[in-house]
Amino acid sequence: MAHYAFDHGITHFDLANNYGPSYGSAEETFGFIMKKSFKPYRDELFVSTKAGYDMWPGPYGNWGSRKSLMASLDQSLVRMGLDYVDVFYSHRYDPETPLEETMQALVDIVRQGKALYVGLSRYPADKAEEAYRYLEARDVHCLLYQGRYNLFDRAPEEEGILGQARAYGVGFIAFSPLAQGLLTSRYLQGVPEDSRMAQGRFLKREVLTEAVLEKIKALDRVAAERGQTLAEMSLAWVLKDELVTSVIIGASSVAQLEDNLKALRKVDFSREELERIEAICHTPDGGQ
Repeated sequence: MAHYAFDHGITHFDLANNYGPSYGSAEETFGFIMKKSFKPYRDELFVSTKAGYDMWPGPYGNWGSRKSLMASLDQSLVRMGLDYVDVFYSHRYDPETPLEETMQALVDIVRQGKALYVGLSRYPADKAEEAYRYLEARDVHCLLYQGRYNLFDRAPEEEGILGQARAYGVGFIAFSPLAQGLLTSRYLQGVPEDSRMAQGRFLKREVLTEAVLEKIKALDRVAAERGQTLAEMSLAWVLKDELVTSVIIGASSVAQLEDNLKALRKVDFSREELERIEAICHTPDGGQ
């Protein structure tokens, strides 16, 4: 999948210290691919990783202290076989550590050459603004803000995160653009036995209410009229706004990745299409 992605123009690989079935395993897998085939193309790759969620036992295996962030990044670089990452994120705001300590760690990580840029993930708007100002004052611009954003989850709009990012010249990168599979054709006819929802992994059955299913079906009709699958339209909708730098997709097969890439063929929407989509998403009974 990684090779297919790179061969089709995807150069950004988004990781975190605790991604994978076991913590660190996603970075280790990427490190294997890096050593085996990607090493000659390192300067064409844009690799990011994060720290801030639970990683190892003890007081420094979590949150955003200076020791935690620096130790975690050192471990991540070893697992990936890299000298530096392109972006290092503070994965979440730490209420137990002064914001200045977390941000200064990011500043020093850039000055040490272990990351070219820094980013924030899932920070509340008020703390993100403080962080942007702290970093800018020390000549380390925050490159990206990463947050959950899709047709069903509008928090970045409602909380002002998107507008704030634009005001500070920060790119926004969306994760979960397909709402963990809800915004695909996967659940149109029920819950497949091999799905995340059936297995109770990350997506619970109670999320798929009758009202939500009606919304999914209504959105699927709009997508069909556009000549797209629901997944293609959902990705295109996120990418339509110039405020959104990119989306992070969690494809589990080459076929899924191939389908996701088709979204790029049509990212423009008419006013009527946007109005229909908004009516569907904001109507409790699913709209028409």
